[in-house]
Amino acid sequence: MIPVYQSLMHPLLRALGDGQARRTRDLVQMLADTLNLTEEERSQLLPSGKQAIFNNRVGWARTYLKKAGLIETPEHGFMRITERGANVLQQNPPLVDNEYLKQFPEFLEYMSYSSSQGNDVSSATVSDTARETPTEAMDQAYRQFNAELATEVLDTVLKVTPQFFEELVVKLMLAMGYGGWSEESGRATQYSADGGIDGLINEDPLGLETIYLQAKRYKDNTVGREAIQAFSGALDMQRAHKGVFITTSKFSKGALEYVGMIQKKIILIDGVKLAALMIKHNLGVSVKETYEIKAIDTDFFNED
Repeated sequence: MIPVYQSLMHPLLRALGDGQARRTRDLVQMLADTLNLTEEERSQLLPSGKQAIFNNRVGWARTYLKKAGLIETPEHGFMRITERGANVLQQNPPLVDNEYLKQFPEFLEYMSYSSSQGNDVSSATVSDTARETPTEAMDQAYRQFNAELATEVLDTVLKVTPQFFEELVVKLMLAMGYGGWSEESGRATQYSADGGIDGLINEDPLGLETIYLQAKRYKDNTVGREAIQAFSGALDMQRAHKGVFITTSKFSKGALEYVGMIQKKIILIDGVKLAALMIKHNLGVSVKETYEIKAIDTDFFNED
């Protein structure tokens, strides 16, 4: 199990106990070895996929120790224990965590600025039981927002007319880049006589390659194998070999197995994936807030 960032503070101090400046990446490796982390634990990524969880937690342990004056960074990418940090090691407290760091005014000042943007230090709130780093907390909040939005998107889609839903799936395919040669490359078919085809995307100007669409706006009904077989038959009538079946509900096991058995390429998109794709490609949603996470630009400060 990957330790929480607060439980890494004391081991990080001990790793710097000899007073030597050490590379951050070497310390990460050293701590991982000391804690007997598996390769899977070392490589497990944050939900963003941009950084290993363990590296991120070591990074935040370093940040808090530095703000408390227990370590310093003599140059970019290096850490070194301070006299105050050495004194803490000598005292050998049972635990070094946020609660312990509150005794240092610099730490309280930092947390006060972070939480209230410079209000009085007494208003600072430091979570003593936080298990997530700020990066992990933001990732978790982002996933929660998207999960709630996905539910709202799907609920809204279920309320539209069947005709609107057919047009929606065509717009989604275009937003994903299919038929990108022209805005007119996709269209919904006539609702009253679509022959089992609800929309199509011409992938080239001559229509030599066409993707055919089937759209089923169900709330509870599971799309079974029979519906996929019928769609496959409709593709045969068009002499087509590419199809996308989109539903607001879900597919049965038989339906999923069937598309893996046939020669045609039929992609199944259920309600969960539909909502996720709409959010990803900004269809039916808009940006409400934008937050920028900035980091130091080391190239700017390079005097070479």
